[in-house]
Amino acid sequence: MATKRALAIDDEQIVLDSVRKILSAEGYTVDLAVSSREGLDKAVAGQYDIVLTDIRMPEIGGMRILRDVKRARPSVPVLIITGYATVQGAVQAMKLGAADYIEKPFTPEDLVAAVRKALQKAASEEPEEQKLVHRDEVLSVLEKAASDGDFVSRLFYEGADALQDFTLNRAEKLAILTGDIHWIESQAGPLTAAQKRWLEQRLSAEIW
Repeated sequence: MATKRALAIDDEQIVLDSVRKILSAEGYTVDLAVSSREGLDKAVAGQYDIVLTDIRMPEIGGMRILRDVKRARPSVPVLIITGYATVQGAVQAMKLGAADYIEKPFTPEDLVAAVRKALQKAASEEPEEQKLVHRDEVLSVLEKAASDGDFVSRLFYEGADALQDFTLNRAEKLAILTGDIHWIESQAGPLTAAQKRWLEQRLSAEIW
């Protein structure tokens, strides 16, 4: 059986050292990144079986890492590492494609079980296609965000839950919630200034 490769991304070195110690003892090859930007580059370029990432980090948040890993390698499970203050964001990440989350501080047994569960889940499911399918629905969301302040507040604080009445796949929801103007325009065509407004607001905020 081939050795499984894991990548852990967290701005706390003590967390990374713990992940490496625990998973290495279980036979995994473990790479670490204390910089989220470096970690994202490694995750997209490397041949990893699983990526573990903190959700709130100084450079790039876990939601963007989830988004970009799923774009580049849809079959790779992403396990969110979270503290008590960001559990809500981790739950949202699961609704947007993360395999699971584990709360800090975690025991070795908790981490090993979560990683195994995530790998088993990934092996049993077809990866979701990372394409913009519901163009009109995406534009409808952006139009609503341009004119409805209450809806904008819900998007900021409820994340995926604010989009439950719209027919959107998880890639589309992630693009909206992470302000991915480039990806949306590359598939939907140029957006109006009003349609871009929410996406630009999202890029300037870090609430996960």
